[in-house]
Amino acid sequence: MPQRSYYEILGVARDATDDEIRKAYRSLARKYHPDVNPNDPNAESRFKDINEAYSVLGDKKKRADYDTYGSVGSGGTGPSAGAGPDMYNYGGFGGFRDGDFSSIFESMFGGVDPRMRNAPGQDVEQKVTITLEEAFSGTERRFQFHTPSGQPRTITVKIPPGIESGGKIRIANEGGPGYAGGRRGDLIIHVIISPHARYERDGNDLRDKVSIDLYEMILGGEVRVPLMGGKSLTLKVPPLSQNGATHRIPNQGMPLRTNPTQRGDLYLRLEVSLPTQLSDEEKALYAQLLQLRKR
Repeated sequence: MPQRSYYEILGVARDATDDEIRKAYRSLARKYHPDVNPNDPNAESRFKDINEAYSVLGDKKKRADYDTYGSVGSGGTGPSAGAGPDMYNYGGFGGFRDGDFSSIFESMFGGVDPRMRNAPGQDVEQKVTITLEEAFSGTERRFQFHTPSGQPRTITVKIPPGIESGGKIRIANEGGPGYAGGRRGDLIIHVIISPHARYERDGNDLRDKVSIDLYEMILGGEVRVPLMGGKSLTLKVPPLSQNGATHRIPNQGMPLRTNPTQRGDLYLRLEVSLPTQLSDEEKALYAQLLQLRKR
């Protein structure tokens, strides 16, 4: 028998009506059923106390004996004296004796709540942060959950190439348990892509800045540009290129999630790199150029 009184367990006053006791029991039974609280190690004990309390207070004769003697029947206490007609005997960590949460409705209410019949379980949502490189090539993450019986379970989720920040991955039947014959919910992964040091993503396109020496911007030249995926290319800068000019490199962006063999484009924005120091000879040459430009 629990240390607390049966009235305390159900949260009702000693002069509570039968209807108040029944309502309190139904509310607590729904809330503390172990199948609804698979990660709570105390759920089983709490639920058994609730059942024990109601088996006594829900029966007028047993309640009268309990109020008078503090026990039920000729020597037993609690449910050992017999369960009421609306009760299931709790049969261990797996839940009610038929192993289905719908039993709580069948036993207490005379049938499954129509709103709960075949209702799917709750979806479980998780966030995961990956790098832009991982979004480019695809990656995997491991997730650990507990089954309704409390057993740990680990699954590996593949994150496809080309996924965008805010994208979702739905794994069917890996969420919460269903009700009254309903299927399990789904596991929904929300993907967050951390900012990249160089690239800015724009849909399936990538944008990057390329620093070009002043002389090469004026006279033209070449610069090596790293690409996503580890390769690089040589960008030819035409003479008299303007600061901020953008060059489009086709098929060097992010892979399309719907078709990873296709990729977006890479846009390279030229930024002039001005000298911070000049030799005397360079100053003289710049002075000559300035005079030439003024003519």
